[in-house]
Amino acid sequence: MENRVRVLIDCQDSKGLVYHISKVFYDRGLNIDTNREFVDKERGKFFMRTVVTGEFDAEELRDELVSVVPDNAHVRVIVPKSKKIVLMATKESHCLGDILIRWAAGELEADIEAVISNRDNLRDLTCRFDIPFLHISSDDKEREAHEKEVLEVLNGLEFDYIVLAKYMRILSADFVHHYPEQIINIHHSFLPAFIGANPYKQAHSRGVKIIGATAHFVTTDLDEGPIISQDVIPVNHRLEWRDMQRAGRDVEKIVLARALSLVLNDRVFVNDNKTIVF
Repeated sequence: MENRVRVLIDCQDSKGLVYHISKVFYDRGLNIDTNREFVDKERGKFFMRTVVTGEFDAEELRDELVSVVPDNAHVRVIVPKSKKIVLMATKESHCLGDILIRWAAGELEADIEAVISNRDNLRDLTCRFDIPFLHISSDDKEREAHEKEVLEVLNGLEFDYIVLAKYMRILSADFVHHYPEQIINIHHSFLPAFIGANPYKQAHSRGVKIIGATAHFVTTDLDEGPIISQDVIPVNHRLEWRDMQRAGRDVEKIVLARALSLVLNDRVFVNDNKTIVF
């Protein structure tokens, strides 16, 4: 039976890596549909994403690939399938709504397990798509107590990624440590500029000529995780900060959707605090 898999490899760079890896595919009679590779010369690291088809056992293929790459290599042989995601939001609907519409249209290679929110504002929107909406109020609660409730809910769900679709609460280091490289955030600024709250006010006060958005993995350093995708649009002196905010929402939802598609299709490698995107 013919299989189709994504082979992802990252390891220390060494001579002949592409040859040895390709030879494994050739010896097994596999067809290389697509292939991309990159060498980070500063760190001496090699990255490769290959899609292959043919008759093979995925575990056996992985074991053979491990045998021809350097020790401590990270080798993944992934059978393409819909990943599971949990969305987290607060009150703004543009990013959440865009993802839900893409999912309903079959454009998102993911199953949405639930929407979790610290506010009840987005319940009606979510329920229109028959997605479970879980309201975990943050009113009159310390962050630690609220996050404990959220973690209890998440522990009862099965998912690959958490997507912060304008979830307007800062996550603690303890929370983030539970899900390394699994939390994707959309930040309403072209990072590293204007970190933190009210970036549109910051941008307006500086008289910027472009505004943008950044999708990144969440780490314990606020808004400093590895960047997945970014984009910008032009603005001018005629716009007040609220005008910039309205214009920026279109960029935010596009950038988040693009980043999510890249991650769901296994096109993103985390390389220290940067990403390699194929």
